[in-house]
Amino acid sequence: MMLVEDSVVERRQVGNYLSGWRIEFLPIADGKDAWDLLQAPDAPSLVLLDWALPGLDGIELCRRIRTLGANGAYIYVVMLTANEKKQDLLTAMAAGADDYLVKPVDPEELRARLMVGKRILELQQSMRFAATHDFLTRLLNRAEILASLKRELSRCQRDGQPIAAILADLDHFKLINDSLGHAAGDTVLKEVAHRLQLDLRNYDLVGRYGGEEFLILLPNCGLTTGTRRADEIRSLVAKDAIITTFAAVSATVSMGVSASDNALDLTVEDLLHYADQALYEAKDSGRNCVRTFNASADTSKTFR
Repeated sequence: MMLVEDSVVERRQVGNYLSGWRIEFLPIADGKDAWDLLQAPDAPSLVLLDWALPGLDGIELCRRIRTLGANGAYIYVVMLTANEKKQDLLTAMAAGADDYLVKPVDPEELRARLMVGKRILELQQSMRFAATHDFLTRLLNRAEILASLKRELSRCQRDGQPIAAILADLDHFKLINDSLGHAAGDTVLKEVAHRLQLDLRNYDLVGRYGGEEFLILLPNCGLTTGTRRADEIRSLVAKDAIITTFAAVSATVSMGVSASDNALDLTVEDLLHYADQALYEAKDSGRNCVRTFNASADTSKTFR
């Protein structure tokens, strides 16, 4: 969390409370400095904010903090002030403060307000995760992986870089469900989802595209590299049997790969269509293999 307080005495006193409760915090004395830090991707999600500050006062800083929420990040703000009038409380709330404490701060009241803030932030984080992730596999859900593909394709095209899209389908999944039951099927889906992520870079993305089908995005990878990496991922999935409650299951995936390469006018729909065509060929070729579609040459290629 961040403690924005220009008074050395107040900053030390509140800081002692936080340290005693083993709460890590970043002390800041200037409103402008705080604003610069709060715009960073890894900015604190909870802020104790003094009303009167040099550089940028607490009310204006609070207003600016609320503009950051448009990017999906929420910062919980507790305003600290010597002002006790109801109008001051309304002013702080109108600026976007979540809570309000009058100085001198009572330590037990402060701790209670921080506990409330922490719970609200945890709930919001849980809701954001639920809105963008698949409940069973914990991968990105269909809507989010498609939105990610749109963003990454646009970025790669701006930078003159390729992007590879891999559609992976779990082979004979209906047979697993029919013979072992849906509980075993869920176990297999979760483990396959886990294995799909084992060899990915930090900025690669994978999501549940639907049912037993997954979509993997490899930014800055052309068709050749994307195909090689797809086969490596396929091998990881098939390497070891998956232990379910009823039996050990050998799971494999068929994969279709497409890439933008030099075709910078390619659309999301194009990439998905080509990957789907390649996936169909992989299934038709006996499954547990990788097939590719070269969007630039408009020809299909085989890879084992």
